[in-house]
Amino acid sequence: MILSEERQSHWAHLLTDSVWNDDLVDYTDEDQALRLAKKAIQEFVKEDLEIETKAKAKVASLKRGVIEGSPEWEIMFKKYYEEERRKHGQEK
Repeated sequence: MILSEERQSHWAHLLTDSVWNDDLVDYTDEDQALRLAKKAIQEFVKEDLEIETKAKAKVASLKRGVIEGSPEWEIMFKKYYEEERRKHGQEK
């Protein structure tokens, strides 16, 4: 997953506004809440990129030489991607 810094900021605003509007929390420092939301999103994106990289490496390491972009590659990538997500506690 690749999210531009602008989109990450947009999501952080949506997240903090939604939590505020649903009356789930009262921020004592709104700027700090926004910074923490941005940091959490950045960490999620970074972790997801690491997961993608590991999944791609696993597919590339298969002896039968699966061609990237082929239907078999997509299936194997999805399988390894989900395995890596589970290892990182990102289950659906």
